[in-house]
Amino acid sequence: MAKSKKHKNVFKYLDKPLLIVSVLLFLIGLIMVFSSSNVTAYMSHAVSPYNYFIKQAIFLLLGLVLFLIMIQFNTKVYGMFSWIFLIGITFSLVILLIYGKATNNAISWFDFGPFSFQPSEFIKVIYIIWMARFYEMKEKKLKSYTTSLFPPFVAAGIALLIILQPDLGTAIIFMTIVFILFIASPIPKMIKAKTLFGCIGLIGVVGLVLVSTGNSILQERQASRFDFRNPCSKLLNTGSQVCNGYIAINNGGLTGVGLGNSTQKYLYLPEPYTDFIFAVIVEEMGAIFGVGILILYMFLLYRILMIGRRSYTNRGALICYGVAVYIFCHISINLLGLFGLMPLTGVPLPFMSYGGSFTLCLIAALTAVQRVSVDTRIRNEAKK
Repeated sequence: MAKSKKHKNVFKYLDKPLLIVSVLLFLIGLIMVFSSSNVTAYMSHAVSPYNYFIKQAIFLLLGLVLFLIMIQFNTKVYGMFSWIFLIGITFSLVILLIYGKATNNAISWFDFGPFSFQPSEFIKVIYIIWMARFYEMKEKKLKSYTTSLFPPFVAAGIALLIILQPDLGTAIIFMTIVFILFIASPIPKMIKAKTLFGCIGLIGVVGLVLVSTGNSILQERQASRFDFRNPCSKLLNTGSQVCNGYIAINNGGLTGVGLGNSTQKYLYLPEPYTDFIFAVIVEEMGAIFGVGILILYMFLLYRILMIGRRSYTNRGALICYGVAVYIFCHISINLLGLFGLMPLTGVPLPFMSYGGSFTLCLIAALTAVQRVSVDTRIRNEAKK
């Protein structure tokens, strides 16, 4: 009985370095959301300069409540409920396409007055947990192609729903997560190899058909984003956001112009508190501070991968690897778009960008990783 009570204090088993870095990044992000959003809130949206800061603070408080609830249950319980959430979120994606209204040229959000809900954001974290649990439960049947390929086929259908919104960036991140989890799972290597070559062949055939017929799966707005080179030569057209991002970064230099003193947030960068918040961070705090954030990102990913590597179950390892890929994809796609090295996709920057759905999903993902750490440490302690 004493042993059971001892294990109820899950907080002593948390990975402290991961927790500290996570909290630090969220606090930096909250400060920068206020600094980057106050001008746009007042001048463009006619609301209080504190509007987005207050909303983001509320999201973080809700995330704290979510963390306190989730951390009490092991990842096996997450897996048991993941089926319900997966079906619910997938159904909401269908409803969104039928009844949703376009916002920023995409039907991605349910609008609830002052707040909005983005189902495609939640599907990423839910699918990581569901896929990890599925491959654990079906481990003895993974020699079957039907069983092994079931999660990727389901994911392809969900990705199609996301593409139809259209939200190509989210669909790419989602399928990247699924692909990495498929490769990391205990599926026989022969099935993985044949599936990989089959996918490459299918993509090649589809590409040839589209090129030969002159068709494209991309809308005109999406296709125009692939013309991302020399953005400042298109300052008054498609290159305005990236070029103004360059100006912000150049203004900041090594040490920045000071917190709150960005000039590019004065309506030069549209909604600078979301996709382009890193440009404002560098402008105000400097390149040294920006590099410091990147170092914190690398350390955070390292801790997540270490927790996954030490997990005593494939379920725990796959959850950690999936979360690491999830965060890495968001960081890399956001920053590559910001620096003009790839097309802009509207992907938020983890911990920094404003957004309720993404913030809650990120906290849920990190909590799942922390629970893997808790389960591993409790088991290791019990073995001593």
